[in-house]
Amino acid sequence: MVGRLGIDFLGMSFGTPLVLVSGCAGFGEEYTRITGFSNRDVGAVCLKGTTLEPRLGNPPHRICETPAGMLNAIGLQNPGARHVVEEILPRLDFSETRYIANIAGATIEEYAEVARLFDDSPIDAIEINISCPNVEEGGMIFGNDPAMSARVVAACRAAATKPIIAKLSPNQTDIAENARRCIEVGADGLSLINTVAGMAIDAESMRPVLGNNQGGLSGPAIKPIALSSVHKVYQVAKTHNIPIIGQGGITCARDAIEFLIAGASAVGIGTALFHDSSICSTMSRDLVEYMDRKGIGNVRELTGSLQLHGEAARCLCSG
Repeated sequence: MVGRLGIDFLGMSFGTPLVLVSGCAGFGEEYTRITGFSNRDVGAVCLKGTTLEPRLGNPPHRICETPAGMLNAIGLQNPGARHVVEEILPRLDFSETRYIANIAGATIEEYAEVARLFDDSPIDAIEINISCPNVEEGGMIFGNDPAMSARVVAACRAAATKPIIAKLSPNQTDIAENARRCIEVGADGLSLINTVAGMAIDAESMRPVLGNNQGGLSGPAIKPIALSSVHKVYQVAKTHNIPIIGQGGITCARDAIEFLIAGASAVGIGTALFHDSSICSTMSRDLVEYMDRKGIGNVRELTGSLQLHGEAARCLCSG
């Protein structure tokens, strides 16, 4: 089973295209204590978002359930990059799976410094969370502007030699253009989408449910947005041989297959872990069953196999 599901992602050997997304598996240790989960069931684990200095995160409530999804506003709580590199990474078993750091910052310089710290560590790759506010530009989100996204990626590329993956936000006008700019300045891979901006309100108290007022929506509700984004970005990425980790609302093997068909080389599992800690094992089995039924030898054959209907330029708003 592993052979048919195995992929090469930026020089890393994944036993399966399933990747645990950042924020849903802590720093790689927490899930190993949960019954039904094994790191060997995933190709890679993206560690929790890490900043240069420790962060306490947002006030509660930080998570709330929504119809077909979940809102979160954790606020990048983490012990700081140096602690992760010096205290946490040495405890991880790199023989079981690949580990990808997820970095964040309030300035371009902070991003670069965190990338530099992780570059001098056993980590396999560095994912850049560009969905952070730029304190030097009035709080504007880095990832919502292609030029600003490119500046962050370029700074991290100059600071690190390990593979760089740019994690793209859906909260922007043209995600494909953002992808193109990130690729031009040195991104080796792309992951998308990050969460969609959202809010939940308590009608009785007339206040937001989340302590941060707003948060990021994940889960099945965002899957159509994510699929469309992966398809659009793949049109840019494939011309540069840039692989994509597709994510957003994946809860079963069929969801994962759809993302692969849209253009992803690997798929991210996140919110679904809260419902079923053994979901990756189940998905791998179901992936192989699908491949058997379709006569597919290796999962790589699915990537970008989407066959569009005619009249590709149809108006999306037609009735």
